[in-house]
Amino acid sequence: MIASLAGGVGGAKLLRGLVEVVDPEELTVIVNVGDDVDFLGLRISPDPDIVTYTLAGVVDEEKGWGLKGDSFNCLEALRRLGVDAWLMLGDMDLATHIYRTHLLKAGRRLSEACDLIRRAMGVRSRVLPATDDELRTMVLTERGEMSFEEFYVKHRCEPKVLGVRYAGVERAEPALGVVEALREADFIVVCPSNPVVSVGPILALRGVREALREARGPVVAVSPIVAGRAVKGPAAEMMRALGYEASAYGVAEMYADFLDAIVIDVADAGLKPRIEALKVRAFEAPILMKTLSDKVKLAAFVVDVARSLKAP
Repeated sequence: MIASLAGGVGGAKLLRGLVEVVDPEELTVIVNVGDDVDFLGLRISPDPDIVTYTLAGVVDEEKGWGLKGDSFNCLEALRRLGVDAWLMLGDMDLATHIYRTHLLKAGRRLSEACDLIRRAMGVRSRVLPATDDELRTMVLTERGEMSFEEFYVKHRCEPKVLGVRYAGVERAEPALGVVEALREADFIVVCPSNPVVSVGPILALRGVREALREARGPVVAVSPIVAGRAVKGPAAEMMRALGYEASAYGVAEMYADFLDAIVIDVADAGLKPRIEALKVRAFEAPILMKTLSDKVKLAAFVVDVARSLKAP
């Protein structure tokens, strides 16, 4: 069994390659829910949806999120009614949010809702939200505190980031199966997702870092930072706001207590000695994933690294 920690677009890209390399049914994806938001009465779970849509082969490849071929008639009608409909929800995408909200109001857990959705969409891998409890990533900015979705979508990452907190983490527990998947996995892949707002909320949950440190299989990460810049999104700015170097080294430092190895881009080969001084092995590969072939090649490389570390 293989476990992975994932956020949105970057994580989903690697997972798309991974299911071409390993048996999809052997993969459990533990997904960030810190970006979840209630919008117009609906529960929106951006990262579980991106992962599910990607593994189902229905994601809008150009945007990296939403459903390909979707329209936005409902959103436009809401705006004509004077609604501040800032979250981009397509018409077909709305069906997922309506169904999820219906299940939650009927007393189902988020993990049950995610499982029903992924099965309905033909996804063979398990998509497991990190927690069934309320956990929200809040971004402290020069304009005040706001949810990550407000920061990222509504304000387009424009406000200066001063800090980040995970609201509700003191009470939240990992969803059933999260800790077990990490402890029992043959190896664990930390996807190239934002280490602050995608992977960070998962790691902040009680018992998760301990499970990673005690995992029987090796833990391998893929850096989301190439040559000091995030592949996508505000990861670099957020890392700096938290006092970390915005580089593959900074990512390794954030994960150093449980990480066995990190795959860095060939452009960052010069960081290898510093990373390995953290007692984390560093391996170089092209990590930009523009095509399915890129995703499969990188996933195969990551699997080879993990298996080499596991070998006696």
